[in-house]
Amino acid sequence: MQSLGAIAYLVRDYDEAIAFFTGALGFALIEDTPQGPDKRWVTVAPRGAEGTKLLLARAVTDEQRAHVGKQGGGRVFLFLQTDDFASDHARMTRHGVRFREEPRHEPYGTVVVFEDLYGNAWDLIQPTL
Repeated sequence: MQSLGAIAYLVRDYDEAIAFFTGALGFALIEDTPQGPDKRWVTVAPRGAEGTKLLLARAVTDEQRAHVGKQGGGRVFLFLQTDDFASDHARMTRHGVRFREEPRHEPYGTVVVFEDLYGNAWDLIQPTL
């Protein structure tokens, strides 16, 4: 058996990213371990989720900094599934998350495209059961 343990996610600053993910998106901070004077191992994941986490990787080179907010190349990069679209959408709205559109109903579920704090595009989806 194989699984993805973590996906590296480029950030400008650990603490601003932690605040966004735990506040606006309601994620849990799984780990925040110092790895030296300026490096930390920081993982977050949706509350109650098992499996893949986001590794918040602080961009340290010019090339890495140039890719913060562009990890998906302009298209939706990550897909956040929920069982309570209305509550999640409301929390995100209260936290000032930028939505690119109004929520819409598709055959596969209720969905809206939003941007994270760096401009990466995400889908918030409540799948049709």
